[in-house]
This record gives sequence, structure tokens and C-alpha cells, in this order.
Amino acid sequence: MHSTVSSSDPARAALARLADALGRVILGKSEVVRHALTAVLAGGHVLLEDVPGVGKTTLAQAIALGLGCTFRRIQFTSDLLPGDILGVTVYDAARGRFDFRPGPIFANVVLADEINRTTPKTQSSLLEAMNEGQVSMDNETRPLPDPFIVIATQNPQEFHGTYPLPESQMDRFLVRLRMGYPDAAVERTILQGRRGAGPVSALEPQLSIEGLRALQAAVDDVRVDDLVLDYMMALVLETRRTPFLELGVSTRGALALQRAARARALLDGRDYVLPDDVKALALPVLAHRVTVAGETDGAQHGRREAERVIRELLDQIPVGI
Repeated sequence: MHSTVSSSDPARAALARLADALGRVILGKSEVVRHALTAVLAGGHVLLEDVPGVGKTTLAQAIALGLGCTFRRIQFTSDLLPGDILGVTVYDAARGRFDFRPGPIFANVVLADEINRTTPKTQSSLLEAMNEGQVSMDNETRPLPDPFIVIATQNPQEFHGTYPLPESQMDRFLVRLRMGYPDAAVERTILQGRRGAGPVSALEPQLSIEGLRALQAAVDDVRVDDLVLDYMMALVLETRRTPFLELGVSTRGALALQRAARARALLDGRDYVLPDDVKALALPVLAHRVTVAGETDGAQHGRREAERVIRELLDQIPVGI
């Protein structure tokens, strides 16, 4: 017997207020906000890939403020070093010992701004942090704050002075999202309403860290019935069979889709996953985890082709197989 999650739970009520508050800050992008919140609930990381000036940084800041979490922004550049992110060990002459000075990675929400502008060596310094919630330096493993969420941005239109993210790095992001330009009516509203400080500055925390941890734990209790699991598996298997993809979805990708679908159900106040949850998340969760066959026309074309193939698979696979 399916049920709806009670809105009387303080954490879930706060989650609903957070979604409303973010919707007032990021106008006209309700689905992008939902996908980003879904990733946060699932304990995953977010890649915002779009042209400058469409609200990527604003969304990251708004999520951090709304969650009441510690927030650090790292501006990625070509001369950024791993130590600038993770921290460094320095010698304290007065005490006669080495002390570790943590870098900006030690925060609940980390904005990795223009992540593709730094070198592969520096990019790779994020892998352990994003995958295991810890960093290893000087033969010592240091845990990162819990929760730990990376929201990275990149401009796919710029190729000069950028280093495309390798597949291993892309795979660490639960969702890849595009903001897109607002439609004309929404953009007019933004222009009319903007005076002085931006809307993020007025955003109040809606959820505590403890509340977020409780919600992330509750994601595990959301049920995935056999019918939905079969539908999910059919989609994953077809990405491996289709001749249009050279590399299909891995088992890690399948687990990511299931986790995200559970989180979306919780966000909607349900304790069970619907096939529509899987359909809604297939593109943002899976498109950056596949490789298009014979792809030679650049990352942007490859992304469009990957999304086209997955969209066609969704149209072809019936629910209730």
C-alpha cells in the first residue's frame, strides 16, 4: 500500500519552504531547482554547464544559504594547485611541529566555479573528496564535513584555456544541468525587480544541517517496486545495446539513477518511486555517463547526441515490461 509522506515532519516542511524560497530567487527555472535539490537530498554533486550570466553561481549560493550550511567558493584558474583546494601542512616554529591548514574544500557546500579552467592534476584532487567525503594528504586521511556537496560550473562554449573534464570526473556528478536563458516574460520581471543587492542576500536558512542529514537518510526508505526497477534496468541495458552509444551506463550510473529517483520522490512527498521519476531524471543523471559512437564533433555536439539517444530510448521502452 503506497502512502504520501506527512508534511507535518519538521524537516520535510522545511524542505518545502526551501524549494519555494529557491523558486523565488531563481525565477522561471523550477525544474532545474528541483533537479539540484534532488541531488542535494541524494547526497550527490551537481554540475551546472551553461553560458555565463544565467544564474549558475546564484543557484549554488542560494542552495548553501537556504540549507544553513557552511559555503566556500573556489575560483578555478590554470595556476590553481591541489594544495589551494585541499589545504597545506606548514611548520610552526614556535611550537616545533607541523600543522595542517585546511583548504576551502572543508565546507558543506563548495562552489567549484569554472572547474574546467584548471589543469587535470588539480581537477583530480577533487576525486577522492567527491567520491568518499575525505581527503588524503601527508599519509593522513581527513574527513570532510557532513553533508558535503560540490556544485561545479563550467562554460561549454569556451575552449580556449580550458581542460575538458575526464570521464572519471564527470561520473562523480550525480546530475549535469543547464540553466538556459529565461523566457522573455521572466527576464522582464527580473529586470523590473532588481534593485541594489541581489535576491540571494535576502534568503534565510530554511533547513538545518541536522534536518538535511535526516532527509538524506530518509531517501534510503523510499521504495522502488519491481515494476519501476524493471523499467530502470531496461533503460540501462538499452544504453549498452544501442549502436548509437559506444559506452553505455555503468552499474554506478544505474545506482545513481535509482538514488536520484528516490530523492525526487521524497522531494514530492512520496515514499515510493514512480516511472515518471525515472523519466524526469534520465537525461540529467545518465547523459554525461555515456559516450556517443564515433563522436568527433566536440563536447557540445556529443552532449546533444547523448541526450537525443536517451530521449529516444525513453520513448521506445514501455512501462510495465
